[in-house]
Amino acid sequence: MRWLKTWWPALAWAVVISGFSTGAFTAEHTSRIIIPILHWFLPNAPAKTLYAIHHMIRKCGHFTEYFVLSLLILRGIRAGRPGSRLDWALAAIAIVAGYAALDELHQYFVPGRTAAVGDVLIDTSGGIAAQAVAALVMLWGHVRQKQREEAGAQTDA
Repeated sequence: MRWLKTWWPALAWAVVISGFSTGAFTAEHTSRIIIPILHWFLPNAPAKTLYAIHHMIRKCGHFTEYFVLSLLILRGIRAGRPGSRLDWALAAIAIVAGYAALDELHQYFVPGRTAAVGDVLIDTSGGIAAQAVAALVMLWGHVRQKQREEAGAQTDA
């Protein structure tokens, strides 16, 4: 059951993503909420602009969902082990890409939804970006640790 301790957040988030792939989250349904909000913020914007912004919000949602999934998968792969490894990041990206493709395949069978290769690419880009951010955070942590050690050595001298 130790694997469940490290993997439950990724599994739970995958379920949330699947929920977003249902008919309740079609562009038609989300536009009923998002377009009025956009219109309130941008009362003089033409409808075409509001729908374009709505489309971008939806695509940013794809990116963000899979950014988070990628980090949670990395957490599961690391399983509490310290450090960072390229193969862990690549495995997380591969899992994200596979799940994104399965999610789009699922949407093909959902009324009101479509499957789009472009969405898989956006989703995978979110996963790649998450791994890049994780690597930068790890690198920054190592740099800060080295600076603290050097400062401590200078103080002791």
